[in-house]
Amino acid sequence: MPFFICPNCGNREMSGDRTAGFSARPKSCPKCSFGFVFELLDDYYPAPNAAFFTCDQDARVIDAGRGSFELTGLKDEDVIGRPVREVLGLQWIDKGDGPDAAGGNGDADPIGTSLEWGVRSLGKRVEVNAEGDLPAQAVADVFPAYDDDGGLLIVLTPEG
Repeated sequence: MPFFICPNCGNREMSGDRTAGFSARPKSCPKCSFGFVFELLDDYYPAPNAAFFTCDQDARVIDAGRGSFELTGLKDEDVIGRPVREVLGLQWIDKGDGPDAAGGNGDADPIGTSLEWGVRSLGKRVEVNAEGDLPAQAVADVFPAYDDDGGLLIVLTPEG
């Protein structure tokens, strides 16, 4: 049975259903009523201070969830619709050593890898330099969406 996590409130639940009832409408969060929950292949426990960012198939932010303001100082209206790499100023510290489709390092950009290959990238160290904020070190977990629309869930846990 798959696990689901809400990017808005962080509520986790187990369920066999990916949709609400008999419709094709995506499952929503029973705790906060957010419009959709994100399916995880394994059980995943984010840290209490983790920041959630949900992106579309082009890596544009569609929701800045729980913990995002605390990490970046940016409000929803400052980030929604913009490329996540640009908004967060992500600089990956951990570089992979395998080739990717562009001929570079395999995990030089876990966001691109997750979007292209539909794979998770867990525990990647990154520097977050959000607009108007001081740089912060974090650990990034990137999850692809397992639906027809694509997209990503990015969970950033501040270090230290």
